[in-house]
Amino acid sequence: MLPQLLWAQAPPARLAPVSKLAPGLQAMANAPRLLRVRVADGAAFRHWARQHQPAAEVGPANADGRTLTVSGLTAAQLAAAPGVEFVDVADRRAHEERRLSNSDIAVNAISAVHARFPGLTGQGLTASVKEGAFDPEDIDLKGRAVNPAAFAKPASDHATAMATLLGGAGNSDVLGRGAARAVRLATSDFARLLPDDAAQLTQAGISVQNHSYGVGIENYYGLEAQAYDQQTRQLTELLHVFSSGNVGTSASPSGPYQGLAGYANLSGQFKMSKNTLTVGATDPSGQVATLSSRGPAYDGRLKPELVAYGEGGSSEAAALVSGTSILLQQQYRDQHAGALPPAALVKAVLLNSADDLGAAEVDYASGFGQLDALRAVNAMRAGQFFGGNATQGTDQVFRFTVPAGQQQLKATLVWSDPAAAANAATALVNDLDLELVAVGTGQRWLPWTLSAYPNADSLARPARRRPDHRNNAEQITLTLPAAGVYELHVRGYAVPQGPQAFSLAYEFSAPSLTWTRPVRPDNLRPGPATLRWQWSGPAGATARLDYRPVGRAGWRVVGSAVPLSDSKTTWAVPDTATLAQLRLVSGGNEFVTDTFSIARAPALQVGYACAEEALLQWPRIPGVARYQVYQLGAAYLEPLLQTTDTAVVLSRAQLPALYFAVAPVVGGRVGQPGATINYTTQGTACYFRSFLARQLIDETIRFDVVLGTVYRLQSATLERQRPDGSFAAEQTISPVSSPTFTFTDQPSAAGRYHYRVRLDNVAGQQFYSNVEEAFLLTAGQVQAYPNPVTAGQPLYLVANTTGPVTVQIYDLLGRIQRTVSIDGQINELDTSGLRPAMYLLRMQAQGQATQVIRMVVQ
Repeated sequence: MLPQLLWAQAPPARLAPVSKLAPGLQAMANAPRLLRVRVADGAAFRHWARQHQPAAEVGPANADGRTLTVSGLTAAQLAAAPGVEFVDVADRRAHEERRLSNSDIAVNAISAVHARFPGLTGQGLTASVKEGAFDPEDIDLKGRAVNPAAFAKPASDHATAMATLLGGAGNSDVLGRGAARAVRLATSDFARLLPDDAAQLTQAGISVQNHSYGVGIENYYGLEAQAYDQQTRQLTELLHVFSSGNVGTSASPSGPYQGLAGYANLSGQFKMSKNTLTVGATDPSGQVATLSSRGPAYDGRLKPELVAYGEGGSSEAAALVSGTSILLQQQYRDQHAGALPPAALVKAVLLNSADDLGAAEVDYASGFGQLDALRAVNAMRAGQFFGGNATQGTDQVFRFTVPAGQQQLKATLVWSDPAAAANAATALVNDLDLELVAVGTGQRWLPWTLSAYPNADSLARPARRRPDHRNNAEQITLTLPAAGVYELHVRGYAVPQGPQAFSLAYEFSAPSLTWTRPVRPDNLRPGPATLRWQWSGPAGATARLDYRPVGRAGWRVVGSAVPLSDSKTTWAVPDTATLAQLRLVSGGNEFVTDTFSIARAPALQVGYACAEEALLQWPRIPGVARYQVYQLGAAYLEPLLQTTDTAVVLSRAQLPALYFAVAPVVGGRVGQPGATINYTTQGTACYFRSFLARQLIDETIRFDVVLGTVYRLQSATLERQRPDGSFAAEQTISPVSSPTFTFTDQPSAAGRYHYRVRLDNVAGQQFYSNVEEAFLLTAGQVQAYPNPVTAGQPLYLVANTTGPVTVQIYDLLGRIQRTVSIDGQINELDTSGLRPAMYLLRMQAQGQATQVIRMVVQ
């Protein structure tokens, strides 16, 4: 790029001159600290440090030997050292970028990809989650973690959520399904902010790495950004996906856009890299979330390039884009003899298929738009892309024909650019230009570009068509293109480090509507549900929404004027169990959904979990006559059996599976299962959920019993422990008709008693509850135990009173040994210092007669 053009494109006035010091170090250049430096020759720098700065500690270098850490010197000393090209901050403490948790993969049409292309699962590919270690034993991830024994403990909840969004199997619930359910998953520690070792990434087969973390707002091209750009050029198939950050209302503390609230607030200089993909977040309505960090990058480049749904912020959005990227890689691999696509091609397809949001075309909040996984996969399947290599002054031409009646034509050019020098004023090195030409008329169209001038009004201006000499991703759109032959021209405007490989994605779309929710596997549960579709047509068009249960004649109108360009609406799903369809009717055209199911989700419960067998049960769903039971296998839920009952008995051979789920069978089709449970952790033992005294101390002893089921039970018996340790029956209920019941008992004397419940089933087997204690004590009375008590051991005073009790201990000569006050049902009295003897406990409760108890200390 020509120097004068570089300065013409850069923001004027505020741009700092190229310096050897990172912006954050210029104010503390003389303070010794841990720093990262880029040097011309690593070995020569180490030799110089040993000779001239023996107090300096030089750490290990990166793969090329030129980026290393140094402690014991100031930034100013390092900047003045021979061979030092740039002094940067060292690793900062990264933080996870998520506020809360939810997911709905229908928003970005990922669930529609699963429905239409069930073979796209990420099988055979590996993604890495760089932050804390996720939980490899999470049931949505189990069986697919790379080297799980090496994972750090304890697991990070945030990393586990990101791994689930990227590649969750959906074993736990519908919300546990991620974008690529069969992808292998690796972990990497974000304590080191530089890229992972390239050889290790290659050996592990990692083709996508997710980075859902950030540091403070940093606006310059540092050593981390440089290193990621270098690695993407080295590992051409590896795509790094970063979250943009969750500080979208903040202002940058430095750089050309300093002080501009709501702009240039990406959280980390590594996100200034060109060849990675930075992702912002949208809310459930599809609008860019307020806290999603915005661009531009420090040099005016478009950031973030893409947005996706992230209820908790840009972390979740990035994870969904990472998982979708895996699906695109698999689609390309399966069509190209096992080869993976260049990362630039995946990026071009993602950006070209995105749904425009906010300001028309590109903007600094949503980039090229909202992730649309279905359009991206369709484009990759259809081969709607080109590739090539550009050199200085070349003009490569790609020709295609646009049919009549198309709504839009779109093309996106992406290339992985060489790394710039650290702290470069403008990061772009090789500058390619994209142009669209109508062959028949000669009319030409340029890419959409934004103003980079450091003023809020300028940054908010709509995109204009003009040459782009700042970004390594350029996009042209054309609304209502005329039928005919078109050409895409890719020119090498300034290519000092050529040849430059590039990828070019394109699409043209006729007016159409594609449903993305519900799709064939979906089960809609009764209540409010969001319906979604893709619309390519006039902005003001509306449609009538109709509903029809399968097998019934006629459609029912549920919405009369649904705006199609909203791409979604809410429907009150009826409380029924049926197969059904929806349709949108507009201008004589009707768009009918796949057949989907409507049914409540079965709430799986444990009836009993005994040593030899367990009983699982669920409430009957009206209109459902059959149910599918699943058990969790090595990595996925697997069908176990179908039943017309609402309970299933698991044999001892089946019990090691631990996790089970159940789904309704509606109209002969298996619906989606409800939540998966671990039958051993549901609070139900061998029949018993709870056996507790209603009041620990009372004039009549009462126990409340809650069972998981009464299946095959014949009787329930309350047993009281005798002085010899045996138990005797006190009360029996037969038959046991309810899982909830009460036992009562009133022994002949006040005291402390132990009870249990015995259950007898029809096969003659007996099951016992835990032993529980209770005290029979008249109101206003106090009792002491154990009695006798060993000197120094606690004496417990049990009080059936409503207020404080004064307790005085006398010896047999009438001398007071101790006075205490108790206030509560069970109180501990310290016997330390009391000699073995008999004592009298004199207890006085307010409004009650004095009570005296003989106590023996032995």
